Amino acid sequence: MAAGMLESVLRRDDRSPIVVAGAGPAGLAAAIHLAQHGYPVIVHEAKGEVGSRFGGDFQGLENWTTEDDVLEVMRAQGLTTDFEALPCRRGLAYDPRRQQYEIGSREPLFYMVERGPGPHTLDTALLRQAEALGVEIRFNSRLKHLSGEGILATGPKVADAIAVGYHFDTDMEDGFWVICDDNLAPKGYAYLLVMNGRGNVKTCMFEGFSREKDYVERTVETFTDLIGLDMKNPVDHGGSGNFRIPSMATSGKHPQIGEHAGFQDTLWGFGMRLAMTSGILAARSQMKGDSYERLWRQAMMSQMQASVVNRWLFSRLGNRGYGWFLARYSSSTDLRGALRSHYRMSFLKRMLSQLARFHYRSHRLDQGCHQSDCTCIYCRSRCQN
Repeated sequence: MAAGMLESVLRRDDRSPIVVAGAGPAGLAAAIHLAQHGYPVIVHEAKGEVGSRFGGDFQGLENWTTEDDVLEVMRAQGLTTDFEALPCRRGLAYDPRRQQYEIGSREPLFYMVERGPGPHTLDTALLRQAEALGVEIRFNSRLKHLSGEGILATGPKVADAIAVGYHFDTDMEDGFWVICDDNLAPKGYAYLLVMNGRGNVKTCMFEGFSREKDYVERTVETFTDLIGLDMKNPVDHGGSGNFRIPSMATSGKHPQIGEHAGFQDTLWGFGMRLAMTSGILAARSQMKGDSYERLWRQAMMSQMQASVVNRWLFSRLGNRGYGWFLARYSSSTDLRGALRSHYRMSFLKRMLSQLARFHYRSHRLDQGCHQSDCTCIYCRSRCQN
């Protein structure tokens, strides 16, 4: 028996299972990485299936923060890419005056993927990979305390932004469309995604949540006027996101990953890559005894700091500035490369970082129990409102 295989068998026989709370992309990525290295894993999921809060939502797996394609990065991380992924290179964007801008790139800007429990979703693909590796998934199981080795991946704790609108059937061609207009999506953007005869139309807003119905209605009307939005069998749907750079991403001795920690792109809300990466880093910290705080800061801090500066600058544009913003980036011959440069901490961004973090603050308070013997999974979920 090879030494590596023997070591794997001994780990499985001698170790207590490592517990993961939450079966989203972050939690499943952690479980997969642990299982690939011979560790027994139990994942507790509070719902009855993976991705139940998304219910067929389309989301973007961003492809600009690294030179390597995101699907290649996932494969290099040991994660499956056996899910449906539509490469999105070219789309249309509109400013508040309804001026149209073509945006595009030679390589995909992002991959449109389906979330939830369906047969072709990212969540289901990760679930299948985890189960094939021997990970035990316990659905309808909500942990309240975690005293042994474990990882926390229970999702967002408070809404810093919401995306609300409809899922629907359609005869429209595949594609993506975006509108930057505070009258539709305050400090955010409205979007339309279509893939394989199904679509999502939503307003992603960073403020004005109490008027979400008005904004959704305006968004639907505007896309109907601009491109002939065709919705059949619409079903309303909404979700939230929590964006922050935590002072600590551990609760007691347990790593917090994905949206449980607040790991999201603060500008656009793309968070799946950060979620899965944080899961793998947490798994490594459990396996090797490395500092999770050091690992996530080395791998993700610079990108997250840049995204906070990007969010602050974008929020200052308002309706007067969105046209300038779209004109500038639609003229780029390599939008993917241009976006990548804006997710790096340049000298100017470092100068603006403290100012941006002062003006942009998550609704979630960065406080709670940091004692090494803490076992409570939800003690850090307190927020400002």
